[in-house]
Amino acid sequence: VQLQASGGGLVRAGGSLRLSCAASGRTFSRYAMGWFRQAPGKEREFVAAVTWSGVNTYYADSVKGRFTISRDNGKNTVYLQMSSLKPEDTAVYYCTAGPTIAVLTTLSGYWGQGTLVTVSS
Repeated sequence: VQLQASGGGLVRAGGSLRLSCAASGRTFSRYAMGWFRQAPGKEREFVAAVTWSGVNTYYADSVKGRFTISRDNGKNTVYLQMSSLKPEDTAVYYCTAGPTIAVLTTLSGYWGQGTLVTVSS
């Protein structure tokens, strides 16, 4: 699976952005998908994940209620809608794919290149 993330940019606090991650491969619809982020000088951290069906979603406490993960299996794409952005959301955001959510949380899935999100105060 090859993953291509896009949609990052510079936004003011309180604003919104939508990240996209396009995947190649015929088995996309069978993969759990997730987003992680890494701020300068910090470890990569979990943001959100969605099961292959799109029915179940999971969020880090820090983004719950502000971010929404979704997927379109027909377009082989997963999205991260980010609202009410805060300066502490500034990071490089990475998408990842794996057979289960558990695999994603161990950082053992497939990874795309990151997309930078900068939130100014």
